[in-house]
Formats: sequence, structure tokens, C-alpha cells
Amino acid sequence: MDNGPTPGSNTSKDFRRFATKRIAVVVLLALVILWVIATVADFFSAKTDLASGPGHSGSETLHGSSGGEGTPHGASSAPETSALHGGATEHGAPAARPGQALHGAASAPSGQSAHGAAEPAAAESPTPGFKAPAPSEHGTSSTVSSGQAPQTAPGSHAAPSEHGVPAVAGPGAVPSAEPQVTGVALVDAVIKPMRHELYDRFWGWRPNDIFNFTDNVNNFQLGVLEVTRRTAVILAERISRAGSTESFDKNLENAMNWFMVSADSYWFPSPEGKYKDGLKELGAYRDRLRRGEARFWTRTDSLIPLLVAYEDLLGSCDENLVKSKQNDGSDVSFFASDDYFFYAKGVASALYEILHAVEKDFYATIEARRGVEVLHHAIESCHHAIEIDPIVITNASLSGILANHRANLAAPISHARFYLGVLIETLST
Repeated sequence: MDNGPTPGSNTSKDFRRFATKRIAVVVLLALVILWVIATVADFFSAKTDLASGPGHSGSETLHGSSGGEGTPHGASSAPETSALHGGATEHGAPAARPGQALHGAASAPSGQSAHGAAEPAAAESPTPGFKAPAPSEHGTSSTVSSGQAPQTAPGSHAAPSEHGVPAVAGPGAVPSAEPQVTGVALVDAVIKPMRHELYDRFWGWRPNDIFNFTDNVNNFQLGVLEVTRRTAVILAERISRAGSTESFDKNLENAMNWFMVSADSYWFPSPEGKYKDGLKELGAYRDRLRRGEARFWTRTDSLIPLLVAYEDLLGSCDENLVKSKQNDGSDVSFFASDDYFFYAKGVASALYEILHAVEKDFYATIEARRGVEVLHHAIESCHHAIEIDPIVITNASLSGILANHRANLAAPISHARFYLGVLIETLST
């Protein structure tokens, strides 16, 4: 008598066939998904490298200012590492070694300029026993005089060439490295981020476009603009004036007004046109600084208002990055979270450039209060914020599997704000 297959054995065979097919399909789908993700990631990574935009390492210049693109009025567009650590200087002069002054100018003995001429009495020498930091630091300036208007040695100025570099006097003269005039680094750092957004960014200024397809870039540009606005105000009201009774510098007053034009207005006036006019006014002020025709005060009461403005702006960014509810009580949506993310990243990107310049121009003021290391921490925190560059911004739960990129960015933003607050307190005592 043939009993035939038992029901249990048939069920086992059917399950194996069922499971084998589906496991194979799942494995194949997983491989396909991983391949697609890798391809997309490589594509966006290549685009980011080609664009040379913000978020790159410190060895590259932020905001995409390459050697072929100069800043307005011929500002130097050398890479950041060269500007900070004594790279090749104008006219082919040899690079400064560690321990020498920035911008290729050799450190001169106290009381003498880089060309050997005696400095005016108003220009104070750095603290006795001062040594320039090693190249790994953010750079120093041995020509900054706290509380004094920028001055240089008599006869050390030459007529600027068409590229904004002082021309060498006399036919056949050997090129010599010119010392950096106090204030030029800060003005250049203010110009650089906005110039990139207006001239070098693909599609130019976007917040006022009729059809908005790139709200991430729009909010990044708004963050850069807000830093530029606040810096222009402090330059006009505090840093360029000896006191509240002195008249405003006309170039800075115009720049301050042009940057206040609404970013999303379409016409009458066009924000792009007014912002470009503002950059030209800043460039004119910088050129006057080089000729000794404008003022730039490096006192603590000039620097503290600038740092307070940055601290307030970072505080606003920090709140938007950590809050879970909007002002009307609704949850922060996915679309609002990436707006907050890229706005804060634009702020950090511009501050990274400007705080480097603050260290150069206000070095004697900050070093006298032992605040250089604190400023370095603030700069490094801005750099950490710039490096956070996800392809898609997720707003997941803080206890979830997916990332909450707002919270990730809030950490370095909060650190930068904290260190600026410490520096303000240090300078105030």
C-alpha cells in the first residue's frame, strides 16, 4: 500500500520554495538600492567639488573665490592658506616663513617698519617678547596698534596698480613686500562671501526669483547677507569713527544703506544691483585705508559691538535649530527645518571668513587680554558647522534612527556663540 507524501513534508518544501524566491528578490533589490545610492552620492560629491563652494576644508578658499576671480576693486584672491600663513606674495616676492609677519612682510624690529623706516609714535609695537604663532594657528599681525588709527611708515605707500596691488616705485626697482594695512583684511573678508553669491554662484542671487526651485541656496544667501549687513553697520557706526560725535564715513554709510534693501524685492530697486553697489562702496573704503585716507579703530569699544552683533545672530540661529514648535504652536515642518539649517550654515560660512580677519586686524587688542585662543575656538566651531553637508536634510526624532540635521548643526553653532560670549566678557574686563 502506497502511503504517498505526508502533508508535513509538502508544507516544508512549499515554504522553502516560497522563502528562497523572496529572499533572492530582496537581496537583489537591496543591491540595486545600494548601487543607486552610491551613484547619486558620487554625483553630488562631484558637483560639490566642481562648484568649490562652502563646506570645503580649510585648505581651500570658501565661497569659491579662485585666482581668476578677484574681489571688487582688485582685492587679492589668493587662497586662504596663503593669506593666513605667509604664502607667495604680490609681485612674486618670496613667501614669509613662520615667525614672520603676514602677507610676506618680514617682521621688523620694534620701532621700525618693514622697509626700515621709523614708525610714527602713534603706532605701538606688539607686547615685548611677542612671538608669532606657528603656521598651524590662524595667523597674527605684528603691525596692529590697539586704539590707534592705521598708520604706516612715511613714504611707504605707492600708487595702486589696476589690480589693487601697490605699484613698485621707479623703473627696474626690485619688488618688495608691502605690510598689510590694518582694516584691509576685515573689509576683504566682508566683501568675499557676498561677492561669491552675487557673481560666482550659478544663477546668481536667488531669493527674489519669480520661480523658486532652490530654497536651500536662497536661505544660505540670506544668512550670508545678514552677516554682511550687521558688519557694515558696525563698520560705519563704530569701527571707522573715533567717537559718537564724528561724522560717518560716506562710503560705509552708503554700503550700510544698500545692504538694507529687501532681499526678495524684484525691482525698484533690484537687490542685486544695490548689493553690488554696496560691495563697490566697501572696496572704495578699503582703497582709502590703503592710502591712509580713512580710519579703522582697533580699540576694545570698537570690537565688542561687532562681536555682540555676531553673538546675537548666532543665538537666533541656535534657537531655530533646536526648537520643536513654531511661534503659532505648530510643529516645525520638514520644509521649515531645511530653511533654518541652510540659513544658519550661511551665517557660519560668512563668520568663518570674517573672524579670521578679526584676528588679523585686532590681534594686539585681543592678545593683550589673552583672548586669541578663545577666538580660535569660535573660528573652529564655525568650520565644524560648514563641514556638515548632508544631501537631504532630515528632521527625525532625537531618539530615532534617522538623523536630525538641525540638532547636528546646532552643536557647533552653539559653541561658536558661547566662545564669542566668553571673548566679549574677556575684552570687557
